[in-house]
Amino acid sequence: MNVLLLGSGGREHAMALALAKSPLLGTLFAAPGNPGIASVARLLPLDPDDHAAVIAACRAEKIDFVVVGPEAPLASGIIDALDAAGIKAFGPTKAAARLEASKGFTKALCAKHNIPTAAYGMFTTAVEARAYVAARGAPIVVKADGLAAGKGVTVAATVDEAYAAIDKIFGGAFGAAGASVVIEAVLEGEEVSFFALCDGRRAVPFASAQDHKRLGDGDTGPNTGGMGAYSPAPILDAAGEERVMAEIIQPTLDGMAAAGTPFKGVLFAGLMIGPDGPQLIEFNTRFGDPETQVMLPRLQDDFLALLLACAEGRMGTDRPRFSDEAALTIVLAAKGYPDAPRKGGLITGLEAAAGAHVIVTHAGTTRVGADLAANGGRVLNVTGLGATIAQARDRAYAAAEKIIWDDAYYRRDIGTRAKG
Repeated sequence: MNVLLLGSGGREHAMALALAKSPLLGTLFAAPGNPGIASVARLLPLDPDDHAAVIAACRAEKIDFVVVGPEAPLASGIIDALDAAGIKAFGPTKAAARLEASKGFTKALCAKHNIPTAAYGMFTTAVEARAYVAARGAPIVVKADGLAAGKGVTVAATVDEAYAAIDKIFGGAFGAAGASVVIEAVLEGEEVSFFALCDGRRAVPFASAQDHKRLGDGDTGPNTGGMGAYSPAPILDAAGEERVMAEIIQPTLDGMAAAGTPFKGVLFAGLMIGPDGPQLIEFNTRFGDPETQVMLPRLQDDFLALLLACAEGRMGTDRPRFSDEAALTIVLAAKGYPDAPRKGGLITGLEAAAGAHVIVTHAGTTRVGADLAANGGRVLNVTGLGATIAQARDRAYAAAEKIIWDDAYYRRDIGTRAKG
């Protein structure tokens, strides 16, 4: 079958590599893709948010199945448009994608179905939000309600810091995503990313990973889209996964189905594992970035077949199989990221970096003639594989040193606190 993958980041490059292994695949297309994805897919110059253009391309190229990578097209209803056109696709409808597109929506669903999460308030004015913070004190978490590319969250250590975050959101820093603000209590424990595949009624565990969101070593600096990750997550054992499925994933799936908005796709739960067990921080309704880059190299089953089963409502009860290997990825960002990343710098050395135990994926690159250049904030991902997280980390960092790019910035402590 012919498959179209929407997106252009490191997540989509990792997905393209996994899809390309499937015996079910005819031709893989990607829109708009990137130079790395071009090694396994035919690129189409399309905007994933242009529903009509995507549908027209599907018809012109006889595409049988569409896989959506990023969150924005899901939130704008690309799955609904494809369904209406009779084109099969992987991902949630616009109504179901509210689990990511509106933090307030998810908080209300958690309250209705007794899903463990932090206490919160939701506000549409800075005055109300400031009053809530003043009454509860700090530390406290301030979030833009809508999609903000992973940058709309502030864990405020002081009341003044929380006020500044509120003013930034309502001041338009995140556009429409900041029309309202969710403020919640700080959860104590260790964060983990957990993924489940869902077909509207059933869910099966997929994999776990741990992300490093802060820009600087020691988890310092601003939140980013993610500076590195490793998988599996040692903090989440089999018993913990069972609790997550029973207390968070399945109640969410049941609640969405009961509301007439069944969830199909991958449900990505950002969790805090604390003394009282797992609690939900937030949901995403697509694969994570950079978590996908460390999960998919470990996957032993057919990725395309799994996504098709979700889309067609026929998930089995067996969870997908993964190797016992660990994987760790480092995000190479451009200096100045996340506020003003430097673009245009030439990049070489990727062939030397990649190898039997190392995968280099493109996240924000472009071709300038025959040369490769930086064209984004997060530009490359270097993923190491090994028997342990420590071995995977050593291989990833050794490979990253072989990449020649003057504007490269990356954390030097990804995975150093992991056990394994």
